[in-house]
Amino acid sequence: MSISIENLSFSYGSKQVLHDLSFDIPDGMLVNVLGPNGVGKSTLFRCILGLNQHYTGRVLVNDKDIKSLSIRERAREISYIPQTHASVYDYEVVDVVLMATGSDLKMLTNPGEAQRQRAYGALERIGIADFAHRMYTQISGGEQQLVLIARALAQNARTIVMDEPTSALDYGNTVRVLSCVRQLAHEGLSIIQSTHNPDHAFLYSDRTLVLKDGRIDAYGTPHEVITSELISGLYSVDVEVNSLYGDKVRICVPKHEIEARQERMDYETR
Repeated sequence: MSISIENLSFSYGSKQVLHDLSFDIPDGMLVNVLGPNGVGKSTLFRCILGLNQHYTGRVLVNDKDIKSLSIRERAREISYIPQTHASVYDYEVVDVVLMATGSDLKMLTNPGEAQRQRAYGALERIGIADFAHRMYTQISGGEQQLVLIARALAQNARTIVMDEPTSALDYGNTVRVLSCVRQLAHEGLSIIQSTHNPDHAFLYSDRTLVLKDGRIDAYGTPHEVITSELISGLYSVDVEVNSLYGDKVRICVPKHEIEARQERMDYETR
C-alpha cells in the first residue's frame, strides 16, 4: 500500500478535527478527497506529510511509519504540491524543479549531471520541457501548477499529496492539470488530492474518499460513492446527479436551478 491510515484522530487543543479514520490507498491509484470546508481535508494531509505529528493512530507511507522518518527520509517517500506557490525570487522553471533534487541551493549554481537529468526528465514527462528557461513568475497559474508537478516528480517520491491543485485555475488549465495527474497515477504513482468539485472526483479519480465532520462518510469508486443523496447531504444543497455517455461521466446540478430555468422558459413562452 502507498498510504495506510489506521485509526487516525487529531485535535487542535480541545477541538477534535479527525475522528478515527482508517483507509488504504493502493499503489498506482488516484484518490480524490471530497468534502466541504472545515471537515479536516488539509489536516489529514498534514498528518500524512508528517507536519502534524500529535495525532493518535498510525500513518504508514510505503509501509513506513511517517513519525519515525526524518525530514530527508520523508522526502524520499512522499512529495507535496500546494494550492499555490509564490516564488520570492524570479527563478527559471528548471531551477524550481532542480530544488527538489537536493537538500540545499548549491545545486542551482553547480548541479550534478544526475540532478540535471532528473529535472529535465521531469519537465519532459509533464510535457513542458520548452518551459525550462522561462521565468517561473512569468508563466500562467496553470503552467506553474504543471511545474510543481514536475518538481514533485524530480523528487523521486512514489507518493504525491495535492491540496486543491486546481482551485485557482481556469477551465483549460484545470483539465490539463487533472489529466496529467490521472496519467501519472496510471503510470504507477500514488496520488491523493482534495477537491471541491464532485464532477472532478467522478471524472478523474480511481477512488473517492468523502469526509464529513472529520469522519469518513464514504470511500470507494466514484460510481459507488457519488450519488444525489450523498452530495445533497454533504453540501446541504438539493442536487440531482445525472449520467452522461453511458455513465462514463456524472454531473451534479442544483435542483433549484433546474426549476428556476424551467420557470423562466415557461414565462418566456407565454
